[in-house]
Amino acid sequence: MNRTNDKSIAALVLGILAVVVPYLGFILGIIAIVFARKAMKEIHRTGEQGRGMAIAGFVCGIVGTAAYGIMILLLVVVMTFTFSFGP
Repeated sequence: MNRTNDKSIAALVLGILAVVVPYLGFILGIIAIVFARKAMKEIHRTGEQGRGMAIAGFVCGIVGTAAYGIMILLLVVVMTFTFSFGP
């Protein structure tokens, strides 16, 4: 039985945390995406298990990064308008 790729497990955990953890989700999502890509390359090369976990970590990483990226962008826009049209 083939072993499970360690990077795919890390990508899944980080991807889930990227969606759940406020404020750090953006950074965790980027790290999850990197780990998932490396895991998929290793899995293709070595034949290890964990492709599904790598894909799930990749998707969760993208969702977390996008969600917190949009929130950060909205915060910057609101702050810009607030301070530029203030009293």
